[in-house]
Amino acid sequence: MKYLKVKNWALMSIAIFCTQLNAQKTDNLVLTPPMGWNSWNTFHTDIDEKMVMETADILVSSGMKDAGYIYLVLDDGWMAMERDNLGNLVPDPKKFPNGIKAVADYVHSKGLKFGMYNCAGTLTCQKYPGTRGYEYQDARNYAAWDVDFLKYDWCNTAGINAKEAYTTMSDALKKTGKPIVFSICEWGVNKPWEWGEGVGQLWRTTEDIYQIFDSVHDEGTWNSLSVMHIADLQSNLRKYSGPGHWNDPDMLEVGNGMTYNEDKAHFSLWSIMAAPLIAGNDIRKMSKQTLEILTNKDVLDIDQDPLGIQGFRYLDKDGLQVWCKPLKNGDWAICFINRKTESKSISFDWSKENIVDTIFKYTLDNKNTYNLFDVWRKKNVGTTAKMLNETIEPHGVLMYRLRKV
Repeated sequence: MKYLKVKNWALMSIAIFCTQLNAQKTDNLVLTPPMGWNSWNTFHTDIDEKMVMETADILVSSGMKDAGYIYLVLDDGWMAMERDNLGNLVPDPKKFPNGIKAVADYVHSKGLKFGMYNCAGTLTCQKYPGTRGYEYQDARNYAAWDVDFLKYDWCNTAGINAKEAYTTMSDALKKTGKPIVFSICEWGVNKPWEWGEGVGQLWRTTEDIYQIFDSVHDEGTWNSLSVMHIADLQSNLRKYSGPGHWNDPDMLEVGNGMTYNEDKAHFSLWSIMAAPLIAGNDIRKMSKQTLEILTNKDVLDIDQDPLGIQGFRYLDKDGLQVWCKPLKNGDWAICFINRKTESKSISFDWSKENIVDTIFKYTLDNKNTYNLFDVWRKKNVGTTAKMLNETIEPHGVLMYRLRKV
């Protein structure tokens, strides 16, 4: 009996150790906001093996992979309409004739990571099989296919508790022993920022984005949101975000039909908010201009700053917003956004501004002088010893990295 007790204790200790080890693996997955590409914004369910492989190729050849875009994520529509007789998800044989594992292997051969989609409900948003009741079975299949990232949606979930549903799937993924980034796509309905840390590595904070700058888009029974509308909804959430657990204001619409100024403003805002940067355009056909926005190293460095602090809106007046973000080594990022449809002149006296991060306790000391580096024009433009006088184009942006002289 004593032997059995010792044996049981040893087995229990091993199980606890393995659980803790798996938790550590997932806790360290995305210490900076994840970057990658997702099929939904451009392709919806019109996806297939050829498109995925071509996208993987372009992620590498364009320089996006080297810039940090490493997750290639297949959204809704990759599976057949029915599970097989064992209850397993089945890839659509027309779209993916060689199966998902072959696609994942190809993506991995390019030095990228592979991601997939499913839903906490009985069906996905596009009426494919959901995961409700199959969490552990689906998680085992994802691990067997060598999936690195799971986006988990919230359609067809009547009567389901969000925290419990996402925790169940999170536990199922951890149980596989394979580190898989878990993206909670619950649209902010049940305040996932309050319970998401430790369950997933990122959580959506709003309804879906649409390629418009400052309005809403009527989807019939609901509205998708513009860039600025989503940004407005982030202001009270920053305390929940940080290394390994990120607020997710949805995927990027850069290159999907907005103006050049709007694309730059969108990318600047997402970077200063330490948002996951998941491109959503057809990168096989993108312009040089779009590629330059997505791979601007100086802007990406602000998003990927190791402090992991989500920026805050310091000023919002007469169509002008000023966003601020503390960075490593005492640097700051400052972003001026013009929401108006006409140009706007600004005068900003650094010596009279008291910029304080009251949550993470950083202060931009206006008694010190900082060099101003314009991250879009890629040049030094003076210091904070002089008042900033600039004109911002309609829906345009000025963004600076400040470094103490």
